Amino acid sequence: MKEIKVEESVGQVLGHDITQIIPGMKKGPVFKKGHIIKEEDIPVLLSVGKEHIFVYEYDENMVHENDAAEMLANMCGDENLYHSEVSEGKIELFASCDGVFLVDNELLNIANSFGQMMIATRSSGFLVKKGDKLAGTRIIPLVIEKEKMNKVQSLIGDRKIMKVVPIKQKKFGLVVTGSEVYHHRIEDAFTPILKNKMALYGAEMVSQVICDDKPEMITENILKMLSKGVDLVLVTGGMSVDPDDKTPLAIKNTGAEIISYGAPVLPGAMFLLSYMKDGRPILGLPGCVMYAKRTIFDLVIPRILADIRIDSNFLNKLGNGGLCLNCSVCTFPNCGFGKGGN
Repeated sequence: MKEIKVEESVGQVLGHDITQIIPGMKKGPVFKKGHIIKEEDIPVLLSVGKEHIFVYEYDENMVHENDAAEMLANMCGDENLYHSEVSEGKIELFASCDGVFLVDNELLNIANSFGQMMIATRSSGFLVKKGDKLAGTRIIPLVIEKEKMNKVQSLIGDRKIMKVVPIKQKKFGLVVTGSEVYHHRIEDAFTPILKNKMALYGAEMVSQVICDDKPEMITENILKMLSKGVDLVLVTGGMSVDPDDKTPLAIKNTGAEIISYGAPVLPGAMFLLSYMKDGRPILGLPGCVMYAKRTIFDLVIPRILADIRIDSNFLNKLGNGGLCLNCSVCTFPNCGFGKGGN
């Protein structure tokens, strides 16, 4: 880049975008990179505080901010993403479908550790809708060393920094446990709540049964639902450590692999996650899912419905940010709940 006085710039090719800010009205480029400066442009340039400008001089060892931003955006990914046109070295990325947004923190840190370039994302692990903004990238200087961009690219390789995993249209079975419900001493409050929550993700309840607290009865009904082809089974109640709470034993007796009984999340510490050998999940849901606004269930169900297998390491990391503050006005997911470990 070559710096010259604005008054001497007529006929020169502008090497970068020139931003104009009108408070309360607009912020954006008044002239774009590549613009050939005319006499009538000089007052405009002066009005936006540009007494000197940079004109482009080719240097094979440097990359212009806009070209470098394109390189950075391509490293971000293309799996159910699209990005804006480059402007002033900036590119924004958006979701091209509904799904779970995932960020590879290791790759993100690689890009951001080099300096002179940045990628800022929304929180990983949460549901996004088609058209939602996911990330913004920026090259800081007007030109950046080609060697630096190539080094970042070589470290990231063919991997991608982010992606959107589509939510699948699932059919689920619901096993409600508890002698008090089974014997009609109280009304079943779990079913309408879970049916409505799952419907928000396009999941359909195709089987439901109320069981006594006998583990063999619960196990039998879980297996019966699986044999009918449901994609996952939710089992409610009986998840505490009281001697008469038998749901964890009943789930274990199906032959499922128990990933975790317990999670560092409040509400939801007594949550159980397991998978059958064919990969279908069985979730044991504590009573808080019935009455609390947001719980562990809200943090795991988007991944479950996107076929993203959850392991104990993921659950353990939820402890940082795993405390719901039970705000009088719930703004989830636009809050800190569940975002510390993602």
